[in-house]
Amino acid sequence: MTTLFISDLHLDAERPAITELFGKFVEGEARGADALYILGDLFEAWVGDDDPSEVGAFVADRLAALDRAGTPSYFIRGNRDFLLGEAYGQRARMRILPDPAVIVLEGAPAVLMHGDTLCTDDKAYQAFRTQTRDPKWQAQFLAQPLANRIAFAKQARAASQAHQSGLKRDGLMEAITDVSQATVDATMARFGIPRLIHGHTHRPKVHDEAHGTRIVLGDWYEQGSVLRVDREGAKLSALV
Repeated sequence: MTTLFISDLHLDAERPAITELFGKFVEGEARGADALYILGDLFEAWVGDDDPSEVGAFVADRLAALDRAGTPSYFIRGNRDFLLGEAYGQRARMRILPDPAVIVLEGAPAVLMHGDTLCTDDKAYQAFRTQTRDPKWQAQFLAQPLANRIAFAKQARAASQAHQSGLKRDGLMEAITDVSQATVDATMARFGIPRLIHGHTHRPKVHDEAHGTRIVLGDWYEQGSVLRVDREGAKLSALV
């Protein structure tokens, strides 16, 4: 049996082909797997569980059917869908995990994260993250009309793109938006677990670290990046 890991799908109405690819993956390979773990940024944006988007409905229906077929799904919130709540989780029959989370994988522990907390050199993003993870901020935001929240999400996306454009212009994009090696080392040392799996950076690779192995999942902008773990080991590859 195999355990599957994906992240950074960024599903959105503007990219229907990727949503379709996700549906085929869930209805195909994911059925019969031990479990499916989604390590954040399943959606391009999430402004509350009351959002009636067709993409959200599609994903919930497919994941609920996957659970009924015997494969549970687990979710860690990302930087794009950190407001995804228990109501949607129940609708999708998807278990929401804390970030970070520790699981037992083929008899050995592994640490799962979205990965954004490892990118500590990006000071502007970390400040934004601290603000938006505050429960009071979230309560005030979710109390606003849906249209206001959607408008905020669009503004936040534009601000993020402008921030990244500035980093590219200054030649800092690769360094600032990747993980901090010191933070990776400290995180793995703190847990004392020699396997860390995360997404966020869109740089799929298996790294040999000082404290073990770090596996970075890829995004789904052009292809479906999947990590498959079974008794034979771990294999990171693309669907297409």
